[in-house]
Amino acid sequence: MTIAPVTTTAAPVTTTPGAPARPRGIDLVRARAAVADLLEALGRDTTSEHLAETPRRVAGALAEMLTPRPFELTTFPNDEGYDELVLVRDVPFHSLCEHHLLPFHGVAHLAYLPGERIVGLSKLARALEHLSRDLQVQERLTQQVADLLQQRLRPRGVGVVLEAEHLCMSLRGVAVTGSRTVTSALRGTLREDPRSRAEFLALVGVGSTGRSYPS
Repeated sequence: MTIAPVTTTAAPVTTTPGAPARPRGIDLVRARAAVADLLEALGRDTTSEHLAETPRRVAGALAEMLTPRPFELTTFPNDEGYDELVLVRDVPFHSLCEHHLLPFHGVAHLAYLPGERIVGLSKLARALEHLSRDLQVQERLTQQVADLLQQRLRPRGVGVVLEAEHLCMSLRGVAVTGSRTVTSALRGTLREDPRSRAEFLALVGVGSTGRSYPS
């Protein structure tokens, strides 16, 4: 039976300058064929009952992980003039390492100092999830989330910290299990004002763990 080509299109998103462009779409038929070729190149029999559906499953899983769900970064007037830190801690996330096509996963701490507008709290997590559905490196993802919030929300400051375990590090090579990589991106007042910066880093747990973050 001939399978008609199926293409899924990724939603547009703001990216960090120099980052690879998102693909225009995902060709599931070609992806299935490529997975089958890879399995055969690895010495596996793709006609066996156990592997016959694997190319379809792998292509579908990758397409799902690489297709961001569109969303609106809903904001509201800051009528009460709230001017203190807004922080959402321990937001789970996962993405795919662009170097080995293996997942990295962990938690994010997302904060901003409101200006004229505030944002629906769930949208902070949605912004992270949207940008995570790509071939990524953690450093770029951290900056992309901070830049998206800064550009769309126009706050007085933004702070983003990601803590993640990379399976390309824990399952292969050095095979270090449980080690986490920490990256941060600070914008505006949270970068420039020492007191605001210290408050943010203390709230995300720097004081209790002894971690330090780059300027």
